[in-house]
Amino acid sequence: MKRKATALIYAFTAAAILLVGVFTLNQIAAAAGLFDSIIPFGGPAFIALSTTILIWLAWTAARFFTKPRHPALPGDAGAKEMAVYAAWMGSRMPAHPMHPDRNGKQSDLRWVRANLKLLEADALTATKEVATKNFFVGAFAQGTAYGTSTSLFNMIRLVWRIYGMHHRRQNFREFIALTKGVYELLPLSDFQKEEIPAHIKPIIQSSFSNTLSSLLPAGNLLTPFFLNLFLAGSTNAYLTCLAGMITARRCQMTTEEDRREIVQQSMFEAAFMLKEIVRECNPVLSVTISTAVKKAGIESLDTVTPPTAGSGIAQDLFSHLANSVKHIIRENISVEKSGE
Repeated sequence: MKRKATALIYAFTAAAILLVGVFTLNQIAAAAGLFDSIIPFGGPAFIALSTTILIWLAWTAARFFTKPRHPALPGDAGAKEMAVYAAWMGSRMPAHPMHPDRNGKQSDLRWVRANLKLLEADALTATKEVATKNFFVGAFAQGTAYGTSTSLFNMIRLVWRIYGMHHRRQNFREFIALTKGVYELLPLSDFQKEEIPAHIKPIIQSSFSNTLSSLLPAGNLLTPFFLNLFLAGSTNAYLTCLAGMITARRCQMTTEEDRREIVQQSMFEAAFMLKEIVRECNPVLSVTISTAVKKAGIESLDTVTPPTAGSGIAQDLFSHLANSVKHIIRENISVEKSGE
C-alpha cells in the first residue's frame, strides 16, 4: 500500500510539472509572438529574457532545496575521521562572541569543543525562556486550539533559534530534517507505553514539589483547580524543554556515541530545568489565580441585595453573611498586598 501511494504521488507530481511547463511555454510563445508583431526582434528578446529568468529560478530553487553534504559521523572520540568532522563543523559554526580565541583555527578540535560549550549555554538559556512561556500557555489555555497552536509555534521557533546558533548558513532541508528528527524523539511520537512513566515522573515531581500547599492562599477548596493548572503547565514546559535539549544535542553531535545518548541526556536535563521553571512560575501562578478568584468572589457577593423592610429572616441572615465574607476577603487581599 505504501509503495503504491508513493508511486501515485510521484506520478501526480510529474504530471503537474508537465502541465505547468506546457502551459508556461505556451504562454511565453504567445507573448513572444505579440512582442514580435509590435517591436522588431521583440519575440526572440522576450524568449531570451524568459529563459534567463527560468534558469535563474531553477538555480535559486536548487540552492534553496539542496542539502549540504557532511562527512560521516565518527564512531568515537578517538576515530581517525574525527579531525575531518571537526574541521567540517568548524567551517559551518559561527564563532561565539565569548570564545577566548575567536580568531583561532576553527578546524582544530579543541577550538570546536570550546565553542560548542558556549553555544550550549546559549541554547539552554533560549530553551528555558521558551519553556517558561509555554508553561503559562499550557496552564491558562490548556485544551484549546489557541494553546496548542501557540505551544507548537513556540517549539518550532525554539528549534530554529538553536539551529541558527550552530550554523552560520542555514539550509531549508537541513532544518526540516532536524525538526523531523526532534519530533521523532519526543514521547508519544512513536507510541511506546514503556516510555510513559519516565516522562511523567518529572512532571508529577515538579508539580507537587516546592511545598505546594503553602502556595495556595485561597484554601483547600481550590487545590484541585491549582493542581490541574500546574500539571498542564508542567507538561507543556517539559515537552518544550525536551525539544530544546534534543535540538541542541543533535546540533552538537560529534560521535555516534553522542547520537545514542541524545534521549537519555535530554530527559535528564529537561527534568532538571523543569524543576527550576516550576519553582519560579508556581508563586506567580498561585498568587495570580487566587487574587482573581477572590476578586470574582467579591463581585459575586456585591450582587446580593441588602435587606429591606419587608424581607424575611432568611434574607436578612443571607445578606449579613455575604457582607461578612466580603469584608474577610477584602482584608485578606489587603494583607497580601502589604506583605508583597
